[in-house]
Amino acid sequence: MNSVDGTPEGQDITAEPERFLKEPVDGQRVTVMLAAFEGWNDAGEAASDALHYLNKLWDGKKVATVDAEEYYDFQFTRPTVRRTSSGARKVKWPSTRIYKAEVPDSNVDVVLVLGTEPSYRWRAYTTELLVHAEALKVDSVILVGALLADVPHSRPIPVSTTTEDSSLRERLNLEASQYEGPVGIVGVLAEFAMLAGLPTVSLWAAVPHYVAQPPSPKAQLAILHRIEDLLQVPLDSQALAEESEAWERGVDELATEDPEIAAYVRQLEEAKDTADLPEASGESIAREFERYLKRRGKERP
Repeated sequence: MNSVDGTPEGQDITAEPERFLKEPVDGQRVTVMLAAFEGWNDAGEAASDALHYLNKLWDGKKVATVDAEEYYDFQFTRPTVRRTSSGARKVKWPSTRIYKAEVPDSNVDVVLVLGTEPSYRWRAYTTELLVHAEALKVDSVILVGALLADVPHSRPIPVSTTTEDSSLRERLNLEASQYEGPVGIVGVLAEFAMLAGLPTVSLWAAVPHYVAQPPSPKAQLAILHRIEDLLQVPLDSQALAEESEAWERGVDELATEDPEIAAYVRQLEEAKDTADLPEASGESIAREFERYLKRRGKERP
């Protein structure tokens, strides 16, 4: 099954994911743009929540915003009213914010793009984002989305990875998208970034459609693991892992209360297990063990 942007579900990175990053020269740092958008591209808000998690983890600092008046229909994407810490009433407008952070103990800087899918002038909007990318010396781009799919909540969440860059496909053992049809802003930005000469990959998490309401911590965690593999930096995701386990237990309990849902989940589990049976699990185990060793090394004094 393909995503809305044509990413085949379950496509794994199986060869040297660190090669996605530009090789540093004389101690120079590498800058990667990570982008996710609330709305059509963000089932269960897994994609935007994953990047919000990274922004908080790495203490991102806001460096730019995109003018909301230029790109949003406020009758469709309405502003919200909130109370500040002092109790004052404040209107929060939909917008796109750009943050920059240094990844600790690495040569990687990240530019995080967090916002809502725009209503108007998508070509101008993506061009503006890429102008910011150039100013911030971005070397490569990772686009993140989430879609609803027929997958069981009780199995690992598939995160597909595709690229239109032939050299990246060869180095990372990826596939090009075969999808044709409507796309979201993630698909448009992917094409514009490629045209601008930026190595670009798209990640899509498959969120179980029968538990589509946010939050979706298990899908969020799966996205973070894939980003961790691509950037080759250890992430502290223990708190989110605990949320994911609690979420899965909660869905298990809900499923047992409805025999039809329970039977449907078992059907999805059987289909998933059958599809995975011919595939060797050694590579995924090796990646998980490598991730563990990196975290362990980071925790040592």
